[in-house]
Order: sequence, then C-alpha cells, then structure tokens
Amino acid sequence: MIAQTEFSLSPKSRGCHLVTAEVIGGLPPLPRRGVLHLFLCHTSAALTLNENADPDVRTDMAAILDHVVPEREPYYEHTLEGSDDMPAHAKSSLLGASVTIPITGGRLNLGTWQGIYLCEFRNWGGARRLVATVIGE
Repeated sequence: MIAQTEFSLSPKSRGCHLVTAEVIGGLPPLPRRGVLHLFLCHTSAALTLNENADPDVRTDMAAILDHVVPEREPYYEHTLEGSDDMPAHAKSSLLGASVTIPITGGRLNLGTWQGIYLCEFRNWGGARRLVATVIGE
C-alpha cells in the first residue's frame, strides 16, 4: 500500500514549532506497519525531530541556529528578499526538508520525548506545504 497526500501547516512565526498533532491531522489512515515520509516543499524552513516536552528546547534550538547562521553578514550576495532570507536557506540546508518516521501498530513510532518540528526561518513564511507519503501494509 502506498498513499500520498499534500496539506499545508498553518502559518507560523519565526522559530521552532511542535507540529506533530497538525501533521497527524493531515495524514491519511495509517497502515498497521510501514513508514511515513514527510517532505517540506520550501527552501526557507525545515523539518526535524526533537524533544516534545520542554518548550525551552524549541527556543534554544532557534537561538542556536541564529548563532550558527547569523543575519546581515557582509559576504551575503542574496539579499533582495530581506535580511532573514539567505540565512533561512542555509539553515534549511543544515536541518533538511524531510523526515522519515516508522509506523507501528497504526501509529507513528516516535520516541517518548520526540515530536515533529517545523523550523520557520523567515520572519513570516506563511503556510508551509507538506507532501506525506505512507508506505505500508
């Protein structure tokens, strides 16, 4: 069985956002076992897995990424779309545009403290489109 669907996440402000429930709400019925592949159709945001309990992790992750890839560096040439745009592209490449999660017993088999993050790197990126592909039996 292979199923594929596309849906959009609600617009988020800049930062790292826990979107597990929103993603699950956009998925087709899950098989008993298999894999879910999520692909983000954007170049200035990212998907990743990280802690779903303490919201300070999300704040710290955003701060770390801003420190690693700062804005307004004099060597940036791609600047026409704003000071947050080029750093957003670099951060997106560092974290990636996709995650793959096992499906076990008809549910996402995330670790106890794992959740799906949308990392929004633009000051206002708008709704973000995902392609969800479910492969299973």
